[in-house]
Amino acid sequence: MTKLGIMTDENTTSQQTQPTEAATEAAAETATDTDAQQQDQGAQSAAESAAPVDFEPLTATYERLRHSTDPAELSEFARRPLPDRADQAAFSRATALLEAVAGNPHTPVADRVFLADTMPFPNVLVKLSEDPEPSVRQAVAANGDDKNWLVGRLTKDPVPAVRDTALKNKRTSWKMRLEGAQDPTADAETLDFLGVLGTESEEGAPAVLSSMVRRAVALNPNTSEAMLAKLANDPSAEVRHAVESRR
Repeated sequence: MTKLGIMTDENTTSQQTQPTEAATEAAAETATDTDAQQQDQGAQSAAESAAPVDFEPLTATYERLRHSTDPAELSEFARRPLPDRADQAAFSRATALLEAVAGNPHTPVADRVFLADTMPFPNVLVKLSEDPEPSVRQAVAANGDDKNWLVGRLTKDPVPAVRDTALKNKRTSWKMRLEGAQDPTADAETLDFLGVLGTESEEGAPAVLSSMVRRAVALNPNTSEAMLAKLANDPSAEVRHAVESRR
């Protein structure tokens, strides 16, 4: 009886111990899950803290810059270095916003000229080509990254200095150059430039097209005597005949 009692006590103790061990394991698992959840929450909080708090959608920023009346803000954005092209999203965003800055009349003229001089982006240059300030349009006309249709538009600008600058841009088509050489308001300096195309400059230019331009220069009433003397010895007979017709 005594032995049986002892065994019964041992079994009871064992049964009491087993639930305790199971509870311990469950508690340990619960603690592990809790730690994991806390770590996840901590990582999420860190990510949220790292995100820029002043970020706003592209359209919102565009409209804000387009209507801004703060020259300092606009100037800072105009002069801000562009992101690396490898970061395509940031680069595209920055160039899109420059269009808003370029088209805002509150952007200082010096900054609009800077953009017209340095930007290769058609969306920005188109905005600046319509600028009311002639010095800005002239800077666009001189930009070597212009599309030929944009330079062609500026060869028709109402301001002679803008037209002349556009005619000297290598992006200008031969059709526009010919029309410029025929323009009775073209100045002697521009005609001097057009009068040597295909001979002293752009020697690889199409012979027929360049000689048509030089012939038009020879017939233009604003062409200088020095230029006419040079064209009198032009390799193209048509150009030489045009000079002779003026004598």
